[in-house]
Amino acid sequence: MITLYSFRRCPYAMRARMALRYAGVALDIVEVSLKAKPAEMLALSSKGTVPVLSVDGQVIDESLEIMRWALAQNDPQDWLLKDDPQGQPRIAALIEENDQAFKVHLNRYKYAERYPEQPMAFYRAEGEVFLRKLDELLEGRDYLLAAHPSLADVALMPFVRQFAHVDREWFGQTPYVRLQAWLQRFLDSDLFTGIMQK
Repeated sequence: MITLYSFRRCPYAMRARMALRYAGVALDIVEVSLKAKPAEMLALSSKGTVPVLSVDGQVIDESLEIMRWALAQNDPQDWLLKDDPQGQPRIAALIEENDQAFKVHLNRYKYAERYPEQPMAFYRAEGEVFLRKLDELLEGRDYLLAAHPSLADVALMPFVRQFAHVDREWFGQTPYVRLQAWLQRFLDSDLFTGIMQK
């Protein structure tokens, strides 16, 4: 019995759901109210954050570890870039930059009123450094590290989506046209629309 405790709009939960769906893992998804977290989830993981995956008594409560677990079950399009000796380190480096640095800028940009030390435009410009890097990686190909999606694309996409959605008009007129197309490709994909169904 496999159960995923999730919250539909959480970017960490989104990327976990995408990997599990891609890998064809059959599971029960429990939609969690962040204001009233279920006791059974808190019993599994004292962190109290989604996503939490429960597999035959094993508990995985980090989204990236859930993604890696899913790909260990089935990785039909080679999201792990197994044939590229540089694939794994490049995936890891991009995800680390996203999760450590870009996420901080994203939070401050999205919730700028909580960080009055700087104007919103300052936090946006800090995050833009990463957007520019991603746009450059997309030169000549549809995905960040290969001709097909990798773990990095899927791990980063919900956060880029969140950044873009703070001010869609602004994002739409940026020079990051390759990144805009990359994001739209995911937003229109069966994989993403499937995990976002209520």
